[in-house]
Amino acid sequence: MSELNTAQLLVKCLENEGVEYIFGLPGEENLHVLEALKGSSIQFITTRHEQGAAFMADVYGRLTGKAGVCLSTLGPGATNLMTGVADANLDRAPLVAITGQVGTDRMHIESHQYLDLVALFAPITKWNAQIVRPSITPEIVRKAFKVSQTEKPGAVHIDLPENIAAMAAEGTPLQLDQREKVYASFSSIERAAAAISKAENPIILVGNGAIRGNASDVLTVFATELNIPVANTFMGKGVIPYKHPLALWSVGLQQRDHISCGFDRTDLVIAVGYDLIEYSPKRWNPGGKTPVIHVNQTPAEVDSSYIPTAEVVGDISDSLYEILKRVDRQGKPEPYALQLKPDIQADYEEHAYDEGFPIKPQKLIYDLRQVMGPEDIVISDVGAHKMWMARHYHCDRPNTCIISNGFAAMGIAIPGAVAAKLVAPDRKVVAVTGDGGFMMNSQELETALRIGTPFVTIIFNDGGYGLIEWKQHNQFGESSFVKFSNPDFVKLAESMGLKGYRVTSGMDFLPILKEALNQDVPAVIDCPVDYSENLRFSKRAGDLSCAI
Repeated sequence: MSELNTAQLLVKCLENEGVEYIFGLPGEENLHVLEALKGSSIQFITTRHEQGAAFMADVYGRLTGKAGVCLSTLGPGATNLMTGVADANLDRAPLVAITGQVGTDRMHIESHQYLDLVALFAPITKWNAQIVRPSITPEIVRKAFKVSQTEKPGAVHIDLPENIAAMAAEGTPLQLDQREKVYASFSSIERAAAAISKAENPIILVGNGAIRGNASDVLTVFATELNIPVANTFMGKGVIPYKHPLALWSVGLQQRDHISCGFDRTDLVIAVGYDLIEYSPKRWNPGGKTPVIHVNQTPAEVDSSYIPTAEVVGDISDSLYEILKRVDRQGKPEPYALQLKPDIQADYEEHAYDEGFPIKPQKLIYDLRQVMGPEDIVISDVGAHKMWMARHYHCDRPNTCIISNGFAAMGIAIPGAVAAKLVAPDRKVVAVTGDGGFMMNSQELETALRIGTPFVTIIFNDGGYGLIEWKQHNQFGESSFVKFSNPDFVKLAESMGLKGYRVTSGMDFLPILKEALNQDVPAVIDCPVDYSENLRFSKRAGDLSCAI
């Protein structure tokens, strides 16, 4: 057997971790890694920008629970990764970023493109390290994946100097450890059950941790048997099917909505898999006076508005099952929050048959929901459309609407859709983006075409940064510095070998969407949107009364 170098040992360790794809760009300082990948089972996917590579790894991690891997060279290549790495870290997606680096013999002097990447990545990762000796490669890779995939999951970073990558290396990949479930204490379960039995108007707030913990089915049974309504964060969509009578849909808008009334009146919030970064408790429990039950795989973070009366830390499904066995809610009235469901439903259906043009965002999203199946996947970019997607796109199953929320990074939708189509090639995948977000990573549509991952991109076109314009009008009564011009998106798509469509009437969108989803190449739909609805929603939210 020929002697390995460090880069080859690194690749063998990545294979041992079950890595399927590495997303990234080639560079001088990662040449040995790229050479090692030529004979590997791992598929290297060459992207058009390192940010796109990191977003692909981010969404891969979100959808699979396994760390997505991205690769860059040093200097500007590494700094280009950072937005996607930070997004994964704050949205609790497992990700391993690998960067090339100058040789260790150049680090003590001023050197071309040299930056201390371990220091730079420290604030946006759970852990990071530089491989300074070939022999430590197996330990660093094993630790990276273990730290990344352990609750709360997130991003880690491995820095590989080019001279270390070329050195002879001895060693073999380390054995993977089997993580056993951790179960909550019976005393915490008893306290939670007692509080739920006593509550008159409880409400369940479910977050992304319930998805990561595969607790959807048990949560649905728990809510159904106890007749407790369920609100989800933007990242908790689909934990309970949206057509379930107890589903109150999404909470998390910065403005009040119907569901806010439920939190105003509740006397107990059962937070299941909820992470404070998904929706600050200061918005739904500003005085910290509403009792909270914390059910999660990790202890509660410290926040003056989130002090649990019972902290049930362990496997979420098991915790819910054990609590359910001990709760007695016989004779309790119907929770107040369920009275809100007709208003929530009516608001969702208000524009179902609207034929106006430009098209209202609610109508676009309503039609999109009618076309997408229960297991199909939507990736939402960040912008004004994200607020409408969060509010109006409802899910039957977990991980079928991916929203960047903790970091809220523009540009995630198109690269995220590439990753989603790789993970689920038999499902429909749609990237929903504004014209601002589209132009940030539209180059990855070429990647999608090249690797054969057809999906549809819907552009909510308003010729500006609509979310900022919305906030400016709310705060100052006028907007500034938010308008821009766009290329011809249809011609741009066609020039890349894609299918391009333009919506020109209120009746166009649905048939165009259906046709686009049947294409065997990526498709782009340019759709003018009526964002006057933003200010109308703000007005209605300001006038919202909770009196029933």
